[in-house]
Amino acid sequence: MTTVDQAPPPPMRLRELVFGAACAAAVRAAARLGVADALEDTPMSVDDLAAAVKTQPHTLRRLLRALSCQGVFVEHPDGTFGHTEMSRLLREDDPHSLRYIALWCTEPWTWNVWPKLDEAVRSGRNVFEDVYDREFFDYLNSEAPESAHVFNRAMTTSSEQSARDVANLLDLRNVSSVADIGGGQGHVLASLLEKHPTMHGTLLDLPGVVENADPRLRDGGALADRVRVVAGDCREDIPVQADVYIIKNILEWDDDSTRRALANVRKAARPGARVVVIENLVDDTPSMKFTTAMDLMLLLNVGGAKHTRQSMVDRLTDAGLVIGDVRPVNAYLHAFECTLPG
Repeated sequence: MTTVDQAPPPPMRLRELVFGAACAAAVRAAARLGVADALEDTPMSVDDLAAAVKTQPHTLRRLLRALSCQGVFVEHPDGTFGHTEMSRLLREDDPHSLRYIALWCTEPWTWNVWPKLDEAVRSGRNVFEDVYDREFFDYLNSEAPESAHVFNRAMTTSSEQSARDVANLLDLRNVSSVADIGGGQGHVLASLLEKHPTMHGTLLDLPGVVENADPRLRDGGALADRVRVVAGDCREDIPVQADVYIIKNILEWDDDSTRRALANVRKAARPGARVVVIENLVDDTPSMKFTTAMDLMLLLNVGGAKHTRQSMVDRLTDAGLVIGDVRPVNAYLHAFECTLPG
């Protein structure tokens, strides 16, 4: 029976850390094989589980044993394996599923850029273009369609899970229009419009993103008559006027891109308009191990960064925004309430 070790001594902990790639690869393998989806509510034997996911029983046992040591799945005394709270998050049908986020963080390109982290730290710039000879999103959309699909699904998952929290936080009474800038498929916007039935909204994101917008926002959807969908790049132009602009989890690029996006908001918005910036913070979160790891991945692939509270304040202030409240949206996100000076 496999158990989860508690507080190993420093030499063993360091050994575990340098084998972190094995742990990430094991999670990815389980997700791609569909092990969590095949595992029923009652524990299953390895033979039955292997038949369900079309693997060899003896190698599947090794994978499950490694994951059970991490608290993903549990091995019972009779040799069967069962679910844990973490393994259920790898199921596609779980309402809090992290399956696509787990896949996104372990996509093939990641294994080629992580070993070059020292170069990125030394130079202060992304190394993705050194490896692939093109900008990250260009590569993703032209050379790695499967990875682009995983990315879009991961972002959809993240947006769906936080959209209701954002809608519950923001006071949009007496607001007639809201714009979701770089809003992905529009889950946050849809939640806001459902909560405020007289409000109109605009979704702006790249063409390949908005063409797959939430069905509620598309022609024939329940909210379509109150929505304008705009294909564009907020770093180039924001041809949208609104009472409130939402900018969620996109100011993580390189500093130049962040400056351009905020400058375009400032240029588009009327004096007195509200700008709500929603971001993960590396210094104000219960999950610093995750956010600091994502911070390093952003350095590697786009030369970007997760923000501290102060670095976010500095960028918003430099853009000419007046910062009011800074409030938690949930355990992982903070909202910076800003206005444009009159």
